Amino acid sequence: MKYLEKYGYIPTNIDEKVAAVKSVISKWQNKEVYINTLGMIDLTSLSVSDTQTKISSFTQKVNHFHDDYPGYPLPASICVYPNFAKMVALTRGSNDVHVTVVGGCFPASQSFLEVKVFECVKAIGDGADEVDIVLALNSFLDGRYEDAAKEISEIKKAILSVNKNVRLKVILETGSLENYENIAIASFLAMEAGADFIKTSTGKTSPAATPQAAYIMCECISKYVAATARKVGFKPAGGISTTEDAALYYGIVDTVLGEAWLNKEYFRFGASRMANNLLSEIEGKEVKYY
Repeated sequence: MKYLEKYGYIPTNIDEKVAAVKSVISKWQNKEVYINTLGMIDLTSLSVSDTQTKISSFTQKVNHFHDDYPGYPLPASICVYPNFAKMVALTRGSNDVHVTVVGGCFPASQSFLEVKVFECVKAIGDGADEVDIVLALNSFLDGRYEDAAKEISEIKKAILSVNKNVRLKVILETGSLENYENIAIASFLAMEAGADFIKTSTGKTSPAATPQAAYIMCECISKYVAATARKVGFKPAGGISTTEDAALYYGIVDTVLGEAWLNKEYFRFGASRMANNLLSEIEGKEVKYY
């Protein structure tokens, strides 16, 4: 509980707070928000059947997006397994689209720290500039918070030695954290250890992202920033696909963190299926571009 005491935070009335956002969700259900959200998506391919040909084609889709939709933003990044980092880095048409990899033995994070560090460092060397890792639940759920924090800080130190501008996103896997207090503890732990973003879920477990977890994480970010003056980003991911999902999570971030977070520097969606749904809503017809 030391993290909660340190930041003076206990998650309270979370269901009511989420309900309050939902009650005014129409505020964020508009074309401007949907277009803005398109530029916050980490467009993701994480399939066991991914191949170099598939990832190259996936990247080319992004490269040619403006041929069909010149007025809309490109996704914030293309997110792939580490072995495809070089492919994306060499194929992407714009440096404004980040190369994100899932590292650290995603999604289970069940391996040796040395292996996790090597995988992340190799991916950065191959051209990735963002790494999404999973909190070591094998340590966290045992109450060995220092061990869980050490993994994050060691990975952060190692990747910064290769690229000082790289960003580290830490996935809390909130559906496995058992209660709201643990979500808050994991949020503060990850930020203190060096996370540039905290992320809800891998999408490989159930439940994945929930608005309650998102609200807690955003409140923790607010508390952390107030105490340290270091801004940390937020990324909901896992089971997010509809325009209503987009509006709800956008609304939570707007409500808790404010306008300064409503950009791709501090707010991402791990929600590739949502891209076509947003385009369909904006265009007023079914779109299946990605």
